[in-house]
Amino acid sequence: MIDHGAGRDDRAMTDAATRPLDAVLLAGGRATRLDGASKPEQTVGERTLLDLAIDAARRAGARSIVVVGPSSLHAPGCLVVREDPPFGGPVAAIAAGLAVLAAPRRSRSEASRDQRTPHDPDADADVLVLACDLPQATAAVERLLDGRGQHDTADGVCLVDADGRTQWLTAIYARAALDRAFAVLDRGPDGAAMRHLFDGLDRTEIADDGTAEDVDTWADLDRARERADIRSSESLRTDPRSTP
Repeated sequence: MIDHGAGRDDRAMTDAATRPLDAVLLAGGRATRLDGASKPEQTVGERTLLDLAIDAARRAGARSIVVVGPSSLHAPGCLVVREDPPFGGPVAAIAAGLAVLAAPRRSRSEASRDQRTPHDPDADADVLVLACDLPQATAAVERLLDGRGQHDTADGVCLVDADGRTQWLTAIYARAALDRAFAVLDRGPDGAAMRHLFDGLDRTEIADDGTAEDVDTWADLDRARERADIRSSESLRTDPRSTP
């Protein structure tokens, strides 16, 4: 089902708003279409794509934020972990992030080694899963939060683009649903397809309204920077404080 934003249930929104939220931000990958450059460290509007993702998670009220990617990434206030093996794909990255979230009383190094069964006792929590390649990360997460409030009983909400492609990595999932999905995954998370992990979930798809347009190529990055410059110029023109 694709939701275009109508029919809000205030009670469901209240219930969703009171559920704890954590975040797993995916910042790994080889970025082959960017000639191997570190995609999360590319800037749009003077901020890195990683910064934009972290800010979106914080604005959403995430209690804990786990960044899955190289240890060299600058992510103050976040836990940084690497999937095992490195470049094991997004499912392996999600497993690595969930393992850390599931281990508040264990050492982070121990949690980062135990990534195959990332069960979390906090079954009532939700998890924001977000790729660090979204120039409009905050707007995308706002769409998710709105959908999460309207569809409180679903296993998760994710964005879907205008061509009908499900954006698995721009989503909020119930932690219990993720635990179930990993429990029945036929193989380990390394190299697993996202569809195999998520297809069995009772998810609601939210029309992305263009907010989930990501950066895969240098041309994508150039367009994102141009749009950011336009938004910045428009903001200056409409802000009375910018008038001399």
